Amino acid sequence: MESRAGVVESLLRILSAVAAVATACVVGFDRQTKTIFFGYAKTATVKDLKALWILMIVASVSAGYHLLQLSRYMISAWLGKTSKGCCNKYAAWACYVLDQGVMYVMFASTCAGTQASLLAVTGESDLQWQKLCNMYTRFCIQIGGGLFCGLVASLMMSLVSLISANRLFKLYLCKR
Repeated sequence: MESRAGVVESLLRILSAVAAVATACVVGFDRQTKTIFFGYAKTATVKDLKALWILMIVASVSAGYHLLQLSRYMISAWLGKTSKGCCNKYAAWACYVLDQGVMYVMFASTCAGTQASLLAVTGESDLQWQKLCNMYTRFCIQIGGGLFCGLVASLMMSLVSLISANRLFKLYLCKR
């Protein structure tokens, strides 16, 4: 049973890392240039909205974290060390807290990027902010795809956090 949970956790970590890398790449490399007025060109990039820039950084860091955790599991499996019994509570707490933190920060940055992008889609007439997705259609569609990948990565990370919590709280059910 424990090895099956480890395989599921490893698979979820791989999928969440892939989704986070897809988020970082789609959001980070997206740009579109439009000619506004008689040869004056304006380029829309990820740096125009700070929430998207932060999302790209957070997605990159969370993908790296999950790859580090995955390599830790692979090294411990290669060395033959398994966590049997109640001997490794501190490591389980550290993994649980880090998994929760990475998941919450990824979800929060995805939500912030979505909120900032919605302002670009709808505009705000009270503040005299105009709609930008009328001019930069391809840019906005690709950002939407990146935000969807970020949401998928957040959901995968929440499943990893559930497995991590289950592994942690099983340690407290052990008989000494």
